[in-house]
Amino acid sequence: MVDHQASSEPFVSKPELYYGGAWHAPINGKTFETISPATGAVIGEVADGDTDDVDAAVAAAREGFAVWRSVPPMERAGILREIAQVIRDNADMLSEIEAADSGNPVTKVRADVMQGAQRFDFFAGLITEMKGDTIPGREGTLTLTQREPRGVVARIVAFNHPFMFTSSRMAAPLAAGNACIVKPPEQAPLSGVIFAELVGGLLPAGAFTILTGGRAVGEALSAHKGVAMVGLVGSVPTGKAVMRAAADTLKPVLLELGGKNALIAFPDADPERVAEALADGMNFTWCGQSCGSTSRAFLHADIHDAVLQKLADKIAVYKPGMPTDPKTRMGALINRAQYDRVMSYIDGAKAEGAKLFLGGGHPSEPELANGCFIEPTVFTSVTSEMRIAQEEIFGPVLSVFDWTDEGSMLSQVNGLDYGLTCSIWTNDLARAHRVAAAVEAGYVWVNDVSKHFPGAPFGGYKQSGLGREESLSELLEFTQEKTIHVNFSGER
Repeated sequence: MVDHQASSEPFVSKPELYYGGAWHAPINGKTFETISPATGAVIGEVADGDTDDVDAAVAAAREGFAVWRSVPPMERAGILREIAQVIRDNADMLSEIEAADSGNPVTKVRADVMQGAQRFDFFAGLITEMKGDTIPGREGTLTLTQREPRGVVARIVAFNHPFMFTSSRMAAPLAAGNACIVKPPEQAPLSGVIFAELVGGLLPAGAFTILTGGRAVGEALSAHKGVAMVGLVGSVPTGKAVMRAAADTLKPVLLELGGKNALIAFPDADPERVAEALADGMNFTWCGQSCGSTSRAFLHADIHDAVLQKLADKIAVYKPGMPTDPKTRMGALINRAQYDRVMSYIDGAKAEGAKLFLGGGHPSEPELANGCFIEPTVFTSVTSEMRIAQEEIFGPVLSVFDWTDEGSMLSQVNGLDYGLTCSIWTNDLARAHRVAAAVEAGYVWVNDVSKHFPGAPFGGYKQSGLGREESLSELLEFTQEKTIHVNFSGER
């Protein structure tokens, strides 16, 4: 594997924006550097787009939409499958870039890359499912509905899975016949720029756009009258900002936001399997930077100690290391600001009386000294009033609760404004169904954790988001329904 981080050459040496089927220098002439979270070294330079660039890109996208929407559905499906193959053909290169830029382990990033390819195949196969209905009426008339694309849609994506989100979140809008503008995360934009280089020419000019930049780009896309819909993968505050910006044009939004997710273990659960699930569900591989991480563990008192006895061994495999090393199981946090934020939660938890069970510091290896690395961290004796129990940390910090009363425990589980995922562990089938119905979350696992399944709608309750993704529901979100009534009877 080529050690790009050791090279003096940046990944992106020509920082431009991709729209209208071509590369354009940012109108303001500004660029910004992207920094390796593992080494602190500059690894690339990208265009810093602004509102003027958004105006130009939206105008080009509207022209591209007029062409793309008219491409026959099966022809569109073929192009999506071609994009999927290009991703697979370049998976190693994309994975190396992504690992260096995001801090995520290269072997796990490769799975992200392949998931991006899979999503294009998946939605290519659903294109003919954008069906309408016929409505019974009187003789000599026909009333029917049909689904049409919305127009130019924007997708703003998060930094924890940059390539997977950048690629997979454009698949459904394109399948539906929309033109799609993607804003990659400013913290890790390189794989999105490379993606445009690889697949931009497969689509009509304007049908696909990559705009790098900061908050100004996201705000401009959300408010732009030429953008018909906005989808966001991000934090709750960002989701609220997108909704406010979209309100003036009454455009629909699709929001996958944060989570403070619970793992609930009942006394009949196997402590060994629960300990494995705690380590897996925290997504330590991604440094806990996952909206679906089960960061609150509610362990029944009967198995609490037994689970903790096994937990240290299960977590030991997640040892921070250089993201570009294939042996690494846990990478770096995205940047210094996020590192400092997580460390402030760890310090605050100690001050509030939580007991540090594991981790809590920077790894001691000299080669990791300059990177944004934090050990997998577990606190016990956590109470619901503590900050680490209330707020999404988006870092490798697990909070463990001890419970005996089911009603009180469920009140704590449901007591937050989040409601994305939940994992329930029990061998009692009736109990599993009862608790799955009781928890206020959009995606529930029973005796499993972290897995996503193509076709299974993913999304949250409460402030964890609006709408559903990864399924037919996502495809239909990017369509609008039209009713057509035909009177061929000759009478009124």
